[in-house]
Amino acid sequence: MTNPLVQLQSLGQSVWYDNIDRSQLISGKFQRLLAEDGVVGVTANPTIFEKSISAGHAYDQQISQLIREGKNTNEIYEAVAIQDIRTVADLLRPIHDRTAGGDGYVSLEVSPDLAHDTQGTIAEAARFWKLVDRPNLMIKIPATPEGIPAVYETLRNGINVNITLIFSIEAYRQVTDAYIRALEDRNSQGLDIHMLASVASFFVSRVDTLVDKLLDDKIKATSDSAEQQKLKALQGKAAIANARLVYQDFKKIFSTPRFESLKHAGAHVQRPLWASTSTKNPAYRDVLYAEELIGPDTVDTMPMENIKNFRDHGVVRYSIEDDIPGAQATLDALEQLGIHYAQVTQQLLDEGVKKFADSFHQLFAGIESKKQAIKEEQGIR
Repeated sequence: MTNPLVQLQSLGQSVWYDNIDRSQLISGKFQRLLAEDGVVGVTANPTIFEKSISAGHAYDQQISQLIREGKNTNEIYEAVAIQDIRTVADLLRPIHDRTAGGDGYVSLEVSPDLAHDTQGTIAEAARFWKLVDRPNLMIKIPATPEGIPAVYETLRNGINVNITLIFSIEAYRQVTDAYIRALEDRNSQGLDIHMLASVASFFVSRVDTLVDKLLDDKIKATSDSAEQQKLKALQGKAAIANARLVYQDFKKIFSTPRFESLKHAGAHVQRPLWASTSTKNPAYRDVLYAEELIGPDTVDTMPMENIKNFRDHGVVRYSIEDDIPGAQATLDALEQLGIHYAQVTQQLLDEGVKKFADSFHQLFAGIESKKQAIKEEQGIR
């Protein structure tokens, strides 16, 4: 039987693995994902590094050496992260070369503490780009009001960018505009644009998590059973509706004469990347978001659980453009109920920035405790 993960390629969707773990790199488990499951890219974030470093001993030897060199916690984090990012970039390089820069990328995030600091983000993106020194690196920058100008500047400087924490269609439009303006500026200066790459990471399941909770509150607040049924019918619908409408925007934006002229000069489209596609609610099908957002020029970044589930029972079909009028009707119905799109997406952005910052601080605490354990074990002062 054909692996459903590999079948996605025939519909123009790329699977990226949402994890970096040195023990998987050492064991060859990661390489099997590339060879057998059609994985063609990797994303990472502080939560992922924290889990990898805290669980097991794959990083102990390098951390011991860095402690002996007198490195502080931040320097230790950067050293271990950059070593993994380089290793993954090199393993993905044949894919990057084969697809002429279409796939084969690994992402590294700027510090979430810089989410509201435009200049700090630009500087850190440039520093990481230089440190990693791989053409198939993408720097992750959040789509905050301060992040979007940093996205433009970073792309203009010829650095690939994965724009993260996009929840609203308005933010998505600003992200695509930053990408196209950067391409226009580079092209007008005679600079290369055919190897500049960017993805717009649109977060999916978190939309349902919040909207479903708001609907639950309304269900509890009414005793009218017809009203309760109407509210329940909207649960689990907002996230897919939101992503499908974004895809309609993607198609329009990247088929305009403005972009067509850049395409003729070698520019890639900025693909939507579906992030947060694990199903959080056990009442929903475990591959719900992966199955319902399949279409050309898209990326789905999956953690291991999603990869296993989709490999086992994922159904592959062109689904991203199913019932677009219904998608708009879902968002309209929520608006009429007082669940306001702008408020929901703003709350999700604020919470997303905070979650990543909290994970980053937890990562540093994890490295600190790992440091102490190694020092005690090895008698390092």
